Amino acid sequence: MHKLPDQDAPAAAQISFDQFLAVDIRVGTIVAAEPFPEARKPSLKLVIDFGGAIGQKRSSAQITEHYEIAGLIGRQVAAVVNFPPRQIGKFMSEVLTLGFPDAHGHVVLFTPDQKVPDGARMF
Repeated sequence: MHKLPDQDAPAAAQISFDQFLAVDIRVGTIVAAEPFPEARKPSLKLVIDFGGAIGQKRSSAQITEHYEIAGLIGRQVAAVVNFPPRQIGKFMSEVLTLGFPDAHGHVVLFTPDQKVPDGARMF
């Protein structure tokens, strides 16, 4: 097992609680997923439903090492919903799906351990 570059890095600089609240992290359910072969790094295109206020948003996620499309549909994930959209090739990623690196640097999705309402905000 090798160390990741940021694994032993000190904590980031302190921020205020108001700065934390400015990052809008919500839970949503993956309703569609498909390969994204045009991406520079192996990725999938996701459509995530965040419920009524936010609706469905698209995300590019580098999660091909641990996840297959069939197992993603219906899975809840956390995402930042208030970053500006980001163009990735010909795909517009609207939210940042959150995860943590495993021991080899592959993404493990950040998910609630119990079902919560889509659109619920992290606090």
